[in-house]
Amino acid sequence: MLKKLFVMCAAALLMAACEQAPQESMQPPPPPAPKSFMVFFDWDSIKLSDQAMRTLTQAGQAYKESGNVQVTVTGHTDTSGSPQYNLALSLRRANAVKDVLVRQGVPAASIRTIGAGEQGLLIPTADGVREPQNRRAEIVIPQMAAAPNDAAYCKALAAKYRTIDRANEVAARAAEAMHQCDVGNYAAGIPVLEKILTDGKVPLPPRS
Repeated sequence: MLKKLFVMCAAALLMAACEQAPQESMQPPPPPAPKSFMVFFDWDSIKLSDQAMRTLTQAGQAYKESGNVQVTVTGHTDTSGSPQYNLALSLRRANAVKDVLVRQGVPAASIRTIGAGEQGLLIPTADGVREPQNRRAEIVIPQMAAAPNDAAYCKALAAKYRTIDRANEVAARAAEAMHQCDVGNYAAGIPVLEKILTDGKVPLPPRS
């Protein structure tokens, strides 16, 4: 009797595991972690150093590879100076970073700037301390997860583009977008091709 009960329990557990396995396999993968960058400032300054400019170049490239995402730039200060002054200074730092990113091709509408002032210290200090690590701006760029049909959809967009009158001013953008699709960087290629077709009043191909 005990053996029979054991067999029945084992069978029940096996059936439950089989029922749960398909549900677990259907869970979508977690979204990619956002890319983040950090630049630092001299005391009471919004001037960007050569190192900061190199970092922002990397951030601009990361945006282009991520597609049409919302970038967040948060400015910070150390604890020297008044909280009111530091709040304004932190926003000026965020806007200085935004100006550089816009010059690199990131749409201004895709950049959200925040002035955090003395909040969110990287190195906790007492009031009135000039801590260089706290005088910074942080850039966060979300990453879009590629859908399983992105490769086919990219090809369909490229095929649509080839059927229309191709204006010279968009040809280079389209060529770069199709290249991004060819190398598997669908997040960068798809939004550009979609915009070109939409601007040309061309219906987009279906996407399952």
